[in-house]
Amino acid sequence: MTTAERSAGDLLARKPRRRTRIGLVAGGLGAYWPQFPELLPQLKRSAARVSERLSALDCEVVDVGFISDPPEGAAAAERLRAADCDLIVGFLTTYMTANMLVPVAQRSDAPVLLLNLQPTEAMDHASFDTGAWLAYCGACPLPEMANTFERCGIPFRSVSGYVEDDRAWGRIERWVRAAGIRGDLRRGRHGLMGHLYPGMLDVSTDLTLVTANLGGHVEVLEFDDLRVRAAAVTEPQVDERMALTRDLFTIEDTVAEDDFRWAARVSLGLDRLADDFELDSLAYYHRGLEGEQHERLGAGMILGASLLTARGIPAAGEYELRTSLAMLITDRLGAGGSFTEFQALNFSDDVVEMGHDGPAHLAIAEGKPILRGLGTYHGKRGWGVSVELEVRRGPVTTFGIAQLRDGTFRFVASRGEVVPGPLLQIGNTTSRVDFGCDPGVWTDAWSATAISHHWALAVGDILPQLRNVADLLGIELVEVAP
Repeated sequence: MTTAERSAGDLLARKPRRRTRIGLVAGGLGAYWPQFPELLPQLKRSAARVSERLSALDCEVVDVGFISDPPEGAAAAERLRAADCDLIVGFLTTYMTANMLVPVAQRSDAPVLLLNLQPTEAMDHASFDTGAWLAYCGACPLPEMANTFERCGIPFRSVSGYVEDDRAWGRIERWVRAAGIRGDLRRGRHGLMGHLYPGMLDVSTDLTLVTANLGGHVEVLEFDDLRVRAAAVTEPQVDERMALTRDLFTIEDTVAEDDFRWAARVSLGLDRLADDFELDSLAYYHRGLEGEQHERLGAGMILGASLLTARGIPAAGEYELRTSLAMLITDRLGAGGSFTEFQALNFSDDVVEMGHDGPAHLAIAEGKPILRGLGTYHGKRGWGVSVELEVRRGPVTTFGIAQLRDGTFRFVASRGEVVPGPLLQIGNTTSRVDFGCDPGVWTDAWSATAISHHWALAVGDILPQLRNVADLLGIELVEVAP
């Protein structure tokens, strides 16, 4: 493909991900099969349909078939253990004993979701005999599984409904998506480049705790890793990046040509950095002095970091590793997620104004984002171009990750609504969020959760999905709704 044939869409091509891998095992009590010859074929048809519907959720299904007794359950457990699944789905087609599924849950090293999906909405009581009833009896072993899982120290979660029940499948899809996010975090490579913004004690993150709480690897990077890659960019490549950027952004008259070229060069360097280190997220900061090269790199990051974020590699400034991880989660939920902090409280309109002069997620913009030139970045050295956008109006979710004194992480989230009104024009992602209460009361409740002073702002009400993600990760979720 030639330069002329490339488009802004190519610039935003998302990083490929491993498909979510779901292990499926269906089962029932083998004592029934000789008693009711038509039962097992019916149950296997339901199991095949469940496998088909799971595959339609954009995931890879490892179907180990139907089990009828504990030895078959143990064999299925070994196959699923070797498959490296993100979620194990146990389909209770009829009554089955707990010892058939416990080995699967214990050995798989993946969370387990039990399905109780009967063939149709209800039995035909007038015509059903015992064999026909048993196909609707998946609810019977569900409490048995719950009690046994509790006593074995296995987290319990289930979805009940019928095979073609769209309400049940909506809940199942949330678990599948949450499992994919858990997998992304466990396999993730998260860049941390530069150094802590001096004095931001809330922002500092114990890197070991990222692996302990979420999994994955933190790759510690130097700004020199970016410097050498930006230096290798050619002038024609800079010209191409600038042309594609003009397609994506409204370029304000305040943008100086030299600053624009530098931001484009740094953007290309960031792309190479992300590729070379196989990054899934990035947090960065460097203070610099008197216009030296590292200061210029730090000041030239916002365009490239915003484009990385739009590609599904979220980037956050001020060394905010936990916020870049929060942005990764909201991005994987299809809700965008921009680097955000408080701007001010508006007691006239009862809204909280929030934003930041760092990377923005283009997917949450109301209209075309703006590239604006700044003479200075507040509280930071350097100058150059910044991304400014208004967050799309409607429901939003604020979401962040707190590190607590005991070394655990806590998820913090709140739902609100972006409403119209005057916004600052200072190169920030900005929004006016109505949380349905006094903005002062909300701010106090939000701050009392021990959240840091940055978080992700995502579009839509994603609290239900965040509950699933928190459950699979074993992390507390605090929902702020004063």
